[in-house]
Amino acid sequence: MRAIRALLVLIALILPASAWADPQYRLLVLAIPNRYHYEYIPIARDSLEHLARLHDFELTYTNDPSVFEGDLKRYAAVMFLNTPGEELSPAQRRIFEAYMRGGGNAVVVHRALIAKPGAWPWFEKLVGRSFVIHPMLQTGVVTVADPGFPATFGLPRRWIWSDEFYVTANPHNVKTETVLRVDESSYDPTRIWPGQVARPMGDHPVAWQHRHENGRVFVTTLGHNGEAYRDPQYLAHLMGGIYWAATGLGRDLSGSR
Repeated sequence: MRAIRALLVLIALILPASAWADPQYRLLVLAIPNRYHYEYIPIARDSLEHLARLHDFELTYTNDPSVFEGDLKRYAAVMFLNTPGEELSPAQRRIFEAYMRGGGNAVVVHRALIAKPGAWPWFEKLVGRSFVIHPMLQTGVVTVADPGFPATFGLPRRWIWSDEFYVTANPHNVKTETVLRVDESSYDPTRIWPGQVARPMGDHPVAWQHRHENGRVFVTTLGHNGEAYRDPQYLAHLMGGIYWAATGLGRDLSGSR
């Protein structure tokens, strides 16, 4: 018995205090490689694992949608990372819908918001806006629309960023709150491939948040390049969205418009 007690004391001295504590929350990330998005996966995984250690949350990172057949209630939020909802089977979709109705939360990143119109209207409404088309990847100026929202706290008021600035529409008339916009005068919204046409939106949101069912949803259209997932400002943007979606905390009403 003395030997066991001595061993426990030794382990307590060796392990950091955080090893004995429960994580603040759990985040599930679904990241499935596809034709246009695969190089980001090892970079994003490494960066998200670092954020999980830094901010004391538990991360489950997977490319297997069968995880949606398990108990999603253990996760404070589910992230679709460049992975659209169409990757889920009908049964997995029903489980995710039940998770959101039960108070679950979602983070949708870049390619994940592109859905075939009418294939899963519920997911289209969860995203809040639908993908129309995107010009060629360009450098532009992203502006902060809501300085009181956590996904803007690590960003300058005007941010030089290179991405596919998705053109979106709102066919389901979902009420969303814009977090970031892109200044269309800072790049060419019509620069696109032969045979395709892209037009300026005018008011051009590139990140937003809203409520769906009984949960919080954060969406960012940014994140095309793999190198984005090494960029401290982009990761601050992503972390702010994760933090708010998972906890509902951090909203600075004094900083909002």
